[in-house]
Amino acid sequence: MADLAATTAAFGQLLHAAGVPVTPAACARFAQAVVLAAPTTLDELAWLGRTTLLTDRAQREVFDRVFDQVFRGLVDVADFRGQSSTPPPPASLPAGDRSPADPARDGEQTAAPQASDAAGASTDAAPEDDEPAVLAALSRDERLATTPFAACTPEELALIAALVERLPLVPPLRRVRRRRRDPRGSALDLRATLRASHRTAGDPVHRTYRRSTTRARRVVLLADVSGSMEPYARVYLHLARGAVRALGSEAFVFATRLTRLTRLLGEPTPDAAYARVAEAAPDWSGGTRIGDAVQTFVDDYGRRGMARGAVVVIVSDGWETGDPAVLGRAMAQLSRLAFHVIWVNPRKAARGYEPLVAGMGAALPYVDTFVSGHSLRALEEVLAAIASAAGDPAPPAVRGALAAPAARPATDVA
Repeated sequence: MADLAATTAAFGQLLHAAGVPVTPAACARFAQAVVLAAPTTLDELAWLGRTTLLTDRAQREVFDRVFDQVFRGLVDVADFRGQSSTPPPPASLPAGDRSPADPARDGEQTAAPQASDAAGASTDAAPEDDEPAVLAALSRDERLATTPFAACTPEELALIAALVERLPLVPPLRRVRRRRRDPRGSALDLRATLRASHRTAGDPVHRTYRRSTTRARRVVLLADVSGSMEPYARVYLHLARGAVRALGSEAFVFATRLTRLTRLLGEPTPDAAYARVAEAAPDWSGGTRIGDAVQTFVDDYGRRGMARGAVVVIVSDGWETGDPAVLGRAMAQLSRLAFHVIWVNPRKAARGYEPLVAGMGAALPYVDTFVSGHSLRALEEVLAAIASAAGDPAPPAVRGALAAPAARPATDVA
């Protein structure tokens, strides 16, 4: 997506061409309001625009028509037939992205005024093979928010990957034993207070207080890159890179074996990082041995301190080609080391899903949070689960209630 400054400037130019007196200062206020409010729907974005860009209630009709055309892809044919006294805004979408109601697709000649885009070139002169206008990107992103990753085209996955790397990652916090001096603290620092009392003849006039401090918990991501997880593995690889660079997290992938990618994903450029990842993980899109991979992580990294008190996120659909008992034992050890275990299974989003796969049934008794993470909207649940993992972990009885009965067949109902 283009940067926010170019988007708001181009939108303000279209409003000015349609008769709304929008100034550069008003566009700057609109951009600042978007940053502060962080709208999640087009209706919220529209209200921010009305509040910051309009100076008269009579301008709302023109604003709504331009906003619908730009962000929703809607065009009123009556505007182009001379039935409205206000001239219609110029087309902001390329020929290939215009709605079916746009007469320009059918070859009609319109009398719409010509306007230039943010770069100064005429909008209607852009060829069909140009990339979509920056103002249409917001509506496209909203459409992709609920689309499962498995149903996205390669172009849509590329856009999603760029969005995933910019998602806000908030690490869970833990309270540390060492306290810090703070005049608003609740605990009295007795030693410091007594030292200060020597200056006032032994009378503790000046009291020193301390408060508890917090520190971010370590986040560890283990992503399944087997053949059944191919549409999701690439998206979560971008999430892992963002976590490594923003939080200093640890990242692993596994199919038939476990591969550590933390240093590789720390590369400054994405292309270089993913090229090294492809070389380091030759079992990409291979079979699945989840139990062996988790056991290797526990033996080689977890017991040495990486998993102690950490939030461990496992991304896998639970299809296990090995012995499910191995996975159960490895998850039991991991749950005793880690503070919180999150399992992300895209199959959970299917209606009527039951965790009947043998691997999933063996792992769920030791999982604290079970989410789907199959789309951008569901990915927000994953980030929320990571950020909220600072609370007390679920007791064993609650975690055991998530497990499937052992007597059921090892088949997945999705």
